Amino acid sequence: MSAYSALTAAGYRAQVRDKTTVFFTFAFPLIFLVVFGLVFRGRSVEESGFSYLSYTAAGVLSWGVANAAVFSIGFTLMQWRSDDILRMIRLSPAPLTAVIGSRYVLALGVGLVQSVLFVGVAMLPGFDLVPDSRWPLLIPVLLLGITTFLLLGVIIGSVADTPESVAGIANFLMLPMAFLSGSFFPLDAMPDWLQKVSMVLPLRYLNDGVSAALTGRGDLSDIGWGALGLVAFAVVFGAVAARTFRWTKSS
Repeated sequence: MSAYSALTAAGYRAQVRDKTTVFFTFAFPLIFLVVFGLVFRGRSVEESGFSYLSYTAAGVLSWGVANAAVFSIGFTLMQWRSDDILRMIRLSPAPLTAVIGSRYVLALGVGLVQSVLFVGVAMLPGFDLVPDSRWPLLIPVLLLGITTFLLLGVIIGSVADTPESVAGIANFLMLPMAFLSGSFFPLDAMPDWLQKVSMVLPLRYLNDGVSAALTGRGDLSDIGWGALGLVAFAVVFGAVAARTFRWTKSS
């Protein structure tokens, strides 16, 4: 427990001191919300009748939370391995669960702050997002989403050995996934074949769950389907992460 607390406190201090990380974690997704909100203000998607904001607010929130989880653990594991911190932790009584668990708690805290800030801005005059009555279901969906993408970040942080490679791999996965999963543009307005391709992407399930819970687009089955999809990907990513994790550059 002492190792877990020390790692969590150290991770928190490192995160809040890095102004660049704070900006891209909290401000960057809000920029997307403001841009899309102004561009598509008052417009709706013909195929569904829902406003563009109901799509983009939920989608950008999902992408922001997932992005933060991937990058935070990916960069941390790479840097700690490069600085031999992981090797020293391995030689100490601290278990691997303390390392991953400390980052998990931080990711949950970041996701909570992101969600509150994001939804608060989306409810301001000019954006006028009205959360659906089942918005509390957003909490378990985001919890599953953070878990899934944190495990994806563990894989990236385990195979990458430089900051450039972490950023390259993460962006290669997350940016196309955002477009193909409907984070930035409604899937309802995309071709059928592209909607089918999105079914093999974990962000699609997070988008669907968040959208159904936050804006009421869809029903409870959409939330359940999104949650099941995230659980399935979490199991797969967890198994791969367990096999790829490295304490040092060589092992």
